[in-house]
Amino acid sequence: MVHVRTVRTSSGATAVQIVHSNHYGKRDIEHIGSAHTPAEVELLKVVARQRLSAGQGEFDLGLDTTPVGPKPQIVGSRAALLWGAISRAYAALGLADACGGDDVFFGLVAARIIEPTSKLDSLRVIEEVGIKPPSYPTINRRLPVYATDEFRGGISAALSKSAKIGPASLVLYDVTTLYFETDKADDLRVPGFSKERRLEPQIVVGLLADASGFPLEVTAFEGNKAETLTMLPVIRRFMKAHRLTDVTVVADAGMVSDANKKALEAEGLSFIIGERVPKMPYAVQSWKDAHPGEEFADGQVFTQPWPAGPTDGRRDHAIYYQYRADRARRTLRGIDEQIKKAQAAIGGKAAIKRNRFVTITGGKRSLNTELEAKARAIAGIKGYITNRLDLTAEQTIAAYHQLWHVEKAFRMSKHDLRARPIYHRTKESIDAHLTVVIAAMAVAHFIETETGWSIKKFVRAARRYRTIDIEIAGHTMPLDQKPPDDLATALTAITAAATNGH
Repeated sequence: MVHVRTVRTSSGATAVQIVHSNHYGKRDIEHIGSAHTPAEVELLKVVARQRLSAGQGEFDLGLDTTPVGPKPQIVGSRAALLWGAISRAYAALGLADACGGDDVFFGLVAARIIEPTSKLDSLRVIEEVGIKPPSYPTINRRLPVYATDEFRGGISAALSKSAKIGPASLVLYDVTTLYFETDKADDLRVPGFSKERRLEPQIVVGLLADASGFPLEVTAFEGNKAETLTMLPVIRRFMKAHRLTDVTVVADAGMVSDANKKALEAEGLSFIIGERVPKMPYAVQSWKDAHPGEEFADGQVFTQPWPAGPTDGRRDHAIYYQYRADRARRTLRGIDEQIKKAQAAIGGKAAIKRNRFVTITGGKRSLNTELEAKARAIAGIKGYITNRLDLTAEQTIAAYHQLWHVEKAFRMSKHDLRARPIYHRTKESIDAHLTVVIAAMAVAHFIETETGWSIKKFVRAARRYRTIDIEIAGHTMPLDQKPPDDLATALTAITAAATNGH
């Protein structure tokens, strides 16, 4: 038996439902929509009755079956839940104010989150959502604006304010490379060392983020610029723009040369940097000498003070070394694989490739057992150097390991958000593209943080539920598809965070 019923909801609205039941007492309820006025309720009932009669066979009984009253028509459909959630997150981060309510910019940001694609194809994404897109010439006219220092600075300022960046804040820095589908290099897009081992022209992109991985600023550099030379310009510009006297820079060892450390010290900045461990550290060796035959405990930390000398021109440093059993296991497995390859090369069973454990003396190959022993002895040990002596070893190490947030952001920018501007040709176009990307990354981070869902999962779930616009007797009424409980909870979390000021 199938019938249409109305029920009151907790919000005071009236829900219209189709109830499917059988003689065993089982029920399947189909929610048509909720209304707040009698006219809207009657419209929903008409929709429900039409849905019940759809596809049923007709018998000619000689009766007048002309419907009584006007027939409702579907005049529109849009993914209002998804678009609304992105819009609320965007506004909560201050981006709407920062760009002066620029709807074209918001459309590009939203389209990049929903389905990363080209600027031209973004119009199709926006239209499929049910929103009227801007024209392609309009986008092209706006792109130069998005590349200006004023516009990009406004976006960065909004993000920094949302992240509550201050003098004691941790800022994470890392770089990646983005290549182009062209064989023509220019002043910006030039071949260089690529993380993807590619030979095409590329750019180096530096990303500054807060301790949670929330993006603050993105900058493009020439493709052949050394990674160690990108950090200080970004930090200096960021601090000047936001009038900061000090921040704590967290970076990997590959980002910071000795010259960078001295420059950071000269500008009075704090840092936490990963330290390479090429040989057994003094602090670790001292412990081993005092505890012969004893194994390291998982998570054990060794402290090595490094006070400044009278002519060093720096603050006191501390180096912390931590042993992790899982890190040791992975390192030892890598050493075992390298040793096998070295032995194969020494025995003439494989070509000699780059292998640190193979020694060639007078044309004779041999295994460097001394180097192998040293490598095994320090397996599982990682170093961290800092001039923030007010932090404990545990706080310092924990701060450094927040860098995975930046790595995640880069993975998202390359895959989920397709940051690679492969078809852009000018610096202006590339800068505009990266401005859209960093805004999209920030909105995605907001949604992920508030919902606990990945942005991919959220978009896929919310995109399926649409608002249908129905017209009857000259009146248009939106009918929302009811989302499942988990999506409804996620949407509520976004709304609550946006309403409460993030």
